[in-house]
Amino acid sequence: MLSLLQPKTNITTSLPGSDPYEILFFGLLIFGSICSFFYINCVLLFTLRSKQVFCETSRHILLFNLIFGDTYQQVPNLLLYLLACLLLKIPYYACGVLVLFSVFIESVSPLTLAVMSLERYVSVCHPLRHATIFTVRSTGTAIAAVWTFSFIYILIRVFMLVYLFATISMNLQMNDFCSKEGFFFPPIFDEFEKVYVSTLFLSVGVAIIGSYIGVARVARSTSTNKESAKKALQTLLLHLIQLTLVLTSSLFSTIIIAIARTVNRSALLRVYNICFVLLIILPRCLGTLIYGLKDQTIRPVLLKNLCCRWRTSVVLKK
Repeated sequence: MLSLLQPKTNITTSLPGSDPYEILFFGLLIFGSICSFFYINCVLLFTLRSKQVFCETSRHILLFNLIFGDTYQQVPNLLLYLLACLLLKIPYYACGVLVLFSVFIESVSPLTLAVMSLERYVSVCHPLRHATIFTVRSTGTAIAAVWTFSFIYILIRVFMLVYLFATISMNLQMNDFCSKEGFFFPPIFDEFEKVYVSTLFLSVGVAIIGSYIGVARVARSTSTNKESAKKALQTLLLHLIQLTLVLTSSLFSTIIIAIARTVNRSALLRVYNICFVLLIILPRCLGTLIYGLKDQTIRPVLLKNLCCRWRTSVVLKK
């Protein structure tokens, strides 16, 4: 029984035996990547609130929620990575705050993608009813439901932790570096995570694919707007790609643990850092590139804000 309650092996324990220059290189690369994407995302968030039309369109309101969630999640992810690189061990409760903040936002992106897919479906398949179905108020209600669902997910995990604390005695100092795997170490959390992730992504995937099929059928009709249907199909396809990337990021720990069994510590560090960029940072930052630059309404305003702010920063430095 005691062996089942021991924390799972943390991948970050291999960091101390690695080349410090390599750690510094990857650390600066990841820190720079997150800061760059964080800056671009913040400019996009500002752009989506700079025009009244963006605040009154359901599509742009949902995009703001998607980008906000992805931007918010980068902060605890960066802190967790820096703690691992600096070889710092923190108390269990402090680690819990960082991990819960990181996990809390995980469900927001896929659920928002599902709502965005339904919005595109209604826009093409029921254009006359779109304005009455997806109002500012109903869109706000949908966003509130998304965050409520994410809060319930975290609440379940907290209740599970409280039950765990009440039944066993635990060392309040982390044995390994702070991570999601080190914090939620009992096997019950692993089983809960598998069921939750499978159910969530299967449901969202069905919503996106169903919307795609519905729009594709309407696109074949001679009476529909071909150009509008084509753009909707492209957007739904991007939603599906984004969902796949987010799903891949949720499998980060599983992938790293599987690789750790076949490679040495030095190789594992390289794989860990590369996967961290490709599976954790990149999927959460692609929303800006995919949606911000693709949208003909947002793109000129976004590029203008990016250029103006970059020029302003250069002038201030001089």
